[in-house]
Amino acid sequence: MSSGRWGTHAIEMTADRVIKRFPRKDGGRAEREWRALSLPATYAPGLAPEPREADLAAVEPVVVMSRLAGATLRGAAVEGKKIEALAEAVTTLYEAVPSDVVCKIPLRPGHQGELIGHLDEWAVTVRPQAGGPVRQAMDAGLDWLARSGLGADARGEVSPVFGPGDGNLANYLWDGLRVQVVDFEDSGRSDRAFELAEITEHVGSWVEHPFDVSAFLEQFELSPTETARLRESRRLLALVWLFLLASEATEHPRNPPGTAERQADRVLELLA
Repeated sequence: MSSGRWGTHAIEMTADRVIKRFPRKDGGRAEREWRALSLPATYAPGLAPEPREADLAAVEPVVVMSRLAGATLRGAAVEGKKIEALAEAVTTLYEAVPSDVVCKIPLRPGHQGELIGHLDEWAVTVRPQAGGPVRQAMDAGLDWLARSGLGADARGEVSPVFGPGDGNLANYLWDGLRVQVVDFEDSGRSDRAFELAEITEHVGSWVEHPFDVSAFLEQFELSPTETARLRESRRLLALVWLFLLASEATEHPRNPPGTAERQADRVLELLA
């Protein structure tokens, strides 16, 4: 999930390079992108773009990386070999960076504590404007959250991993054989269950084309603690998406009509 509302940078592409230009006040996105690119380049070469150069001190920070071939997973059904390749790619990313390196990486934006803080605010500012099934799902989600015991540091005994931080399937490229990962501006220290929930609950995983969540999650051997963590993380992220979609500008919608109502159904299903 992007920590910015929607777009956060401008992209220029050449035959072999991608140049990302970030806003003057980018919230550290350029720095996170540059730091993150060096990690797969060191520990999992070929999984992500190679870092070329950066000017993080510029008025508008710039990060330059190699350009990867392939088409994004978003925009088509994701099943079969694509599911397996996606699971292999994220598993490699989670496992490649050594734990002693991960522990030195700052916590990713949009982490659990930050999201709960947003929900506390949105319960006051967004919820009163909602109605019907969307309001019902918000109330059910907020009631669950109050009883869940989740807090800023309530992650259970799960091992930290390096996480890309944005589950949008547009950030995963399929070249016909494998999946590669792009866009690390919201990356940082996370855990496997939370990052998997990022993918399954991102609106881009279901609003246009089907994503076989069960087949995807079956690719991972999760501990009982991670399984519980995944369930709670999916609920939390689905609730966050409900509030985001409910507050989407009606004059410039990014998603089809009725998406918030469909998300309300997803929230209630996850809470059942």
